[in-house]
Amino acid sequence: MRIDKWLWASRFFKTRSLAGKACELGRIEASGQRAKAAREVRIGDLLRINNEAGLFHVEVVGLSEMRGPAAIAQTLYRETEESKAQRLQVAAERKAMALSEPLSENKPSKRDRRQMDRLRGR
Repeated sequence: MRIDKWLWASRFFKTRSLAGKACELGRIEASGQRAKAAREVRIGDLLRINNEAGLFHVEVVGLSEMRGPAAIAQTLYRETEESKAQRLQVAAERKAMALSEPLSENKPSKRDRRQMDRLRGR
């Protein structure tokens, strides 16, 4: 089965074309090598998937040509414990960063926006 179809069926990407584009950009690795969209995926393969939800290290447990409900899609792979822990840590860090930023009661002025842009390097 093609890796882009599997990524789409297992719900890592919303469309198959997005899965193919991720393969093109090198965001998918299979057994330590960049995977092309047409690469065959087999049960037992180890994949490294980098998408907007985070970085996943998964083992292929099942194959499916069809995209089904999320509950069924989750049975197609098994995420490693290290990957789960790392994603939870990144999420906690993001949450802590949001809490440390002061919330203003009104929208920033033009001067404030310029200062924020300079700080962000824009």
